[in-house]
This record gives sequence, C-alpha cells and structure tokens, in this order.
Amino acid sequence: MPELNPFHGITDLFTELGRARETGTHGRDNSIEDRQRTHASAWVPTTDIFVRGDQLIIRIELAGVDPENIDLRFANGILTVSGNRDGEFGSSPAPNFYVRERFYGAFRRSITLPEGTRRDQIRAGFDDGLVEIVVDGVGERTEAASRIELRDRSGAPTTRTVN
Repeated sequence: MPELNPFHGITDLFTELGRARETGTHGRDNSIEDRQRTHASAWVPTTDIFVRGDQLIIRIELAGVDPENIDLRFANGILTVSGNRDGEFGSSPAPNFYVRERFYGAFRRSITLPEGTRRDQIRAGFDDGLVEIVVDGVGERTEAASRIELRDRSGAPTTRTVN
C-alpha cells in the first residue's frame, strides 16, 4: 500500500501560486519554462468538472499531448492525471518567441472524488485533445453541511472589541 502523504497536492498549489505571482510581476521568463519540471513544479491543465444526472464529468484539456503520455491513477479517493507534453521543436534550436502561453513538460492534476467512490465507477476517454473522465453514480450525492461549534478552550468569552 502506498504511503499516505498528508500534504499531497499542497506543494503543487504553492508552486503554481508562486509561478503566477512571478509571471504577473515580471512577465514570462522563457528560462523558467525551459527548466526540468518535477511533480512539485508541474503545470496544471485546464479542467472542467460538472454533474450530469448521476454522473460526475471531468474534462481536462490536453491538446498536443500524445495519449500514450497520459497516466490516470485512482488511490485513496484521489484521481490523479499526469504526464508530459513534449516540446514540438525536437533537437532543433527553439525559436525566439514573441508570445509563449502554452506549457510543455510534466503536468499533473489531482482531484478528490466523492467519498465512497470505487475504481469500477470510473471510465475515461480521449478525443481531440480532451480527456473525459466519467464517474458513475456519484453526481447527485449531496450531504448538507453541518455546522461545528468552535469553543474557546479557556472558557472565556470570545467576543473581542475592535478599535
């Protein structure tokens, strides 16, 4: 059984937030994209998640990715889509870009599925650069959220005045 990592996905989130901040502050730096990506620095593909009847539908845009380079895994209630988009310039020198918005290299997307989801409920297909994952029997599951009371451990009143 694989070791459970309580921080699974958190490093991906912080890496993407840092990348977005750097791009917004300094503009795109091609040298950043040319570095070798790891699971922590993998780009995250654009994804739509919606419900149709009792099905949960997940569509992940992976244009230009060979289906052989896509890996789908389901473990501990988490669906992970990962793989690699090869650069399209091969061994020839890369051109000087005016605009570069597409990502190359390793990608990874992890999605927590509803509690109780089983592997046999999940099927996936690939067509025209779009991965569609269908999870049967979980779309209409809704459990009303219940409020959990927060108590001060000291027993003192929790009201505070703001000056």
